[in-house]
Amino acid sequence: MTPQRVTLITLGVSDLERAKSFYETLGWQVTAEQPGVAFYQINGMALGLFPTTELAKDQGREGAPLGVGNMTLAQNFTTTDEVDAAFDAALAAGATALKRPEPVFWGGYSGYYADPDGHVWEVAHNPFWPLNEDGSLTLPVAE
Repeated sequence: MTPQRVTLITLGVSDLERAKSFYETLGWQVTAEQPGVAFYQINGMALGLFPTTELAKDQGREGAPLGVGNMTLAQNFTTTDEVDAAFDAALAAGATALKRPEPVFWGGYSGYYADPDGHVWEVAHNPFWPLNEDGSLTLPVAE
């Protein structure tokens, strides 16, 4: 098994039901759920939503302030129109706009929003990274 992999990303949330509602409004569907935690299956891995206080406790850091915004989750799309639509859908679902999608220095098109708990998402079109049919990404091999 390769060590270069991620199987689960867990986001600490202040209100689990509000967070679930936000992602469900974007079209995400809970795949597995236990009291106090929800999981979404996403292209070979999973995203979890877990109350922040419980996440800190689970990490062995009970009472620790867990921050947000120092990492970015990203969704790539095949066109700039899809990027704009995803950005607008997130705002309509309750996200906060951080940077409206626009052409960027590296030759693509991207924008940023924060979900209701402040987790930052990038929505982007990268013309150098074609997406697989299921929307997953396989990086081109560097020459």
